Amino acid sequence: MAVLSFDTDSLMMPVDEARSVARSLHDRYTSAEPYPHICLDDFLPAEIPERVLHELEQLPEAQHSYSRPQENLKSNYSPERLPLYTRRVIQMLNSRAFLLFLEDMTGIKGLIPDPYHAGGGVHVVSNGGHLDIHADFNYHEKLNLERRLNVLVYLNKDWQPEWGGSFEIWDREMTHKVESFTPVFNRMVCFSTSSDSWHGNPEPVNHPEGQSRKSIALYYYTATWDGTRRKHTTLFRPRPGTADKPDKEIARWEFIEDVLPPIVFRRVAGPLRRLGL
Repeated sequence: MAVLSFDTDSLMMPVDEARSVARSLHDRYTSAEPYPHICLDDFLPAEIPERVLHELEQLPEAQHSYSRPQENLKSNYSPERLPLYTRRVIQMLNSRAFLLFLEDMTGIKGLIPDPYHAGGGVHVVSNGGHLDIHADFNYHEKLNLERRLNVLVYLNKDWQPEWGGSFEIWDREMTHKVESFTPVFNRMVCFSTSSDSWHGNPEPVNHPEGQSRKSIALYYYTATWDGTRRKHTTLFRPRPGTADKPDKEIARWEFIEDVLPPIVFRRVAGPLRRLGL
């Protein structure tokens, strides 16, 4: 039985029932270590991810593709590039009903979905690809919002741990792995984001038939940003005792921001970054 009930055609769900489920999960979510998170299997009625997976058998050109030491063979597809039913599922996961479910489960009120889907949509990691351990960007510049939650719904049939691509949660000091979740079909992982909520899928995908690792990834915000906070882009951290590479470019910009007065940094950073310097 699915965690949440939906009509698979209309994608409507009974709000009161969903909120009751959320309240039953609240303590489990908020008490998780090293930061609030939860993993829920059979999250949606199975027909929903089945139909999405069928649509994703033929994908358009990706909006963004990455090939560097920290994130390799990873592609993002924003909703407008995706087939109709998949777009509707993403809309449902940004709906009022689903926001209320997330608010009751996490205790974070005033959640706002991202109409621009910055970094969100469908993620595909090809064989040999990975995403190193990182903390997500914390500020939505267009909307002046603080990033608070990630929701990941996996779409991989019969996926085995030895095929790589497991989602890992690391402690705040980046000394050891705390949790590892195999990205199996219809599994949902939700977690609170912060500047030290370290996570990723650093072990390369290694499917015996060359299949890619697929997921729906959505991010949620609150109108709680203020000028006392320091905004940052994605922060990568190498796992101890591994060949993971530090992100030298980000480290360089963090150093420049530390040594320059804020007004000077704002004036020079944009033009230099556009030039790739």
